[in-house]
Amino acid sequence: MSAKIKIAFFSIPAKERTYIKRKLSKTSYELLFYDEALNESNASLIKDADVVSVFIYSSVTKNVIAKAKKLKLISTRSTGFNHIDIKEAKKRNIVVCNVPYYGENTVAEHTFALILALSRNLHKAYVRAQQNNFSLEGLRGFDLKGKTIGIIGAGSIGVHVIKMAKGFDMNVIVYDINKSHILKELLDLEYVSLNELLGKSQIISMHVPYNKHTHHLINMQNIQNVRKGTIFINTARNGLIEPAALYYAIDKGIFGGVGLDVFEGEEIAGEENQMLTKNISTEKLDAIFKRTLLLRRENVIITPHMAFDSVEAVERILQTTVENIDGFFNDGKVYKVN
Repeated sequence: MSAKIKIAFFSIPAKERTYIKRKLSKTSYELLFYDEALNESNASLIKDADVVSVFIYSSVTKNVIAKAKKLKLISTRSTGFNHIDIKEAKKRNIVVCNVPYYGENTVAEHTFALILALSRNLHKAYVRAQQNNFSLEGLRGFDLKGKTIGIIGAGSIGVHVIKMAKGFDMNVIVYDINKSHILKELLDLEYVSLNELLGKSQIISMHVPYNKHTHHLINMQNIQNVRKGTIFINTARNGLIEPAALYYAIDKGIFGGVGLDVFEGEEIAGEENQMLTKNISTEKLDAIFKRTLLLRRENVIITPHMAFDSVEAVERILQTTVENIDGFFNDGKVYKVN
């Protein structure tokens, strides 16, 4: 009798486990589930695993991969894969796969939820109403119609944001290293340089992947090009903007409003309650402190990396993950990134 294929899932809630168990019910599979993210401190959990399925908060480094002598497949339940050492996986002949399409409209809808909350001061109004204060003082917003929105990255999510912006009768300018003449004609958009986008936009929204080319795409050098009072939205990755530039722009009023679904130190948010009983690095403490300062700002809205988290999108993520794993062992379709 052949040994079962061990599949270890990390950072996976109970409801999602039920779905996975139902879809991967073959007797040849042994499913292991862990609440925590995978990292170097708990890498021993995958020493006998054939497959590891992780989310963005895991850190699948060279040292983690070294602990998994039988590992054949790393399946991330995300589009991005910068939390995985791709080069080391390739060296070890380990296939890495992702979920390339699942929440284009989902993330775009959350992006506009943040834009609308800031443009009409919905977050401030909600807090006041909870305090039985229905004063209109300081709540006057502005129309989106006729405003210029700068989209950084016109991929699948960015295109959905562009379509929504057009529905609000906004002017759209785009920065993307890949220019599509078809998109330009169909969606009536204008491609511009990054500096031109920063200078012309009244709303800036980030929709590029995080990699060495996009690291700190907005930084202390080019933040000076942003027009005063611009609304800044980031539902992509926190590393796209240099933290110092973000805080500077808020302090100086360069950003008149900020909506963040990704933020510095988001991966340690769950550790804050353990600060008195667990050693927390100075770097992590600094990130927590800075986020606390941001939360005190009336013109800053932070959501807990939930832009992807709709019922439909999560089901698409899980279904693609199942297809990746089952396809790998049964010669089916697998969304390989290496």
